[in-house]
Amino acid sequence: MCASGRVAVVLRETPAARDVGERCSLPVQSTATQARESVVTRLARLFPAASPLRLAVQLKRGCGLQPAQENTVIEYGTAREIFFASALPLEFAEKLRVQNSDRSLDVEVQVVAVQYHEGQMAVVARFMSNVSNWILKA
Repeated sequence: MCASGRVAVVLRETPAARDVGERCSLPVQSTATQARESVVTRLARLFPAASPLRLAVQLKRGCGLQPAQENTVIEYGTAREIFFASALPLEFAEKLRVQNSDRSLDVEVQVVAVQYHEGQMAVVARFMSNVSNWILKA
């Protein structure tokens, strides 16, 4: 491991590669991050239209007995759904407010799928109203 926290990986183990130093650096991810991403990725595979993205948001649960909020990252999205990991005890059909930092995304969503895996929870939530142009495909 390099001092920068990156791992050097040899692409081809040949004498030329050793002489020239054909190497690349890959960022090291913690096991917790890999588990969080993998459970969301696994759930996103069930939705063929899901596109990968990274959008930091705040989730707010204001109704019911336990109001709560959490910062998370939308890891996948479709025109109608968002996919994220959560530590909140969310349930199917629960309603949440989702906001990004500049409030350009400020919507109410409803949980439509929850998947637990090795202590992590992946969530799919559907927009309660039409949100135009929030995700664009090239």
